[in-house]
Amino acid sequence: MDLRQLRALIAVVDSGSFTEAAAGLGVSQAAVSRSIAALERALGVRVLHRTTRQVALTETGVKVVAQARRVLDEVAHLEHIVAATRAEVRIGYAWAALGRHTRGLQKRWAAAYPGVPLVFIHANEPTAGLGDGTADVAVLRRPLTDPRFATVAVGEERRVAAMATEHSLARRRTLRLADLARYPVALDERTGTTTPELWPPDARPRAIRRTHTVDEWLTTIAANQAVGVTPEATAQQNPRPGVAYRVLRDAPPITVRLAWRPDSPPAGLDELIELVKALYEKR
Repeated sequence: MDLRQLRALIAVVDSGSFTEAAAGLGVSQAAVSRSIAALERALGVRVLHRTTRQVALTETGVKVVAQARRVLDEVAHLEHIVAATRAEVRIGYAWAALGRHTRGLQKRWAAAYPGVPLVFIHANEPTAGLGDGTADVAVLRRPLTDPRFATVAVGEERRVAAMATEHSLARRRTLRLADLARYPVALDERTGTTTPELWPPDARPRAIRRTHTVDEWLTTIAANQAVGVTPEATAQQNPRPGVAYRVLRDAPPITVRLAWRPDSPPAGLDELIELVKALYEKR
């Protein structure tokens, strides 16, 4: 067996489907299926029950997953130890890095630490690359309760609405959540920041369109198949032909956090936090 197979298994278990696991891993569904099949051949046992509607762990699979999580966590820890010796700091993000502050942070960091590049890495999973060691620090816009990681709030962002440029709502300068509820709403519940609970219980969207990546979310909206709600950083960092962004007057702001592994923090972490906070305080 290899680590790729273990990561595929964990992704399937956590997402509940081969399709979403593939999206999170950035590979095809067939590749995930092959990895699981290869793992089962290596172990000589079935770890998953597959039906047309759901995927469930076998009794042995429950034990395998528990051990696989420990193995992958140890590997990620090892990668962080090695990363501490590299002359760069990797910042992971799932959707939009720091929006309009991204370039400002890069310039300020380069001036203060000219020999230590600040590298932004897209990682389409809930910890934005921290879990598998892809990132040293992560930009998060959803609460993270995993005890392996420490977090700090660095700023707030407004929420904006997104719709196709030909949509009737695009003719208005500002909108309310109720304006969107009449249309299908595109949601990425794995790494996005919008859920049906953003609306009052008696005014939820009439339909939900599930997406799995920011690119799929934008493509769905540009095709006028749904509208969406997102942090303003998405509008600033992901302009897309055919997509219009409008300010939402009654949506609560989003807290932006930085996260890291407290047992192996990257060099310059305190300075990084202060730089990001200063950028958000300037608005």
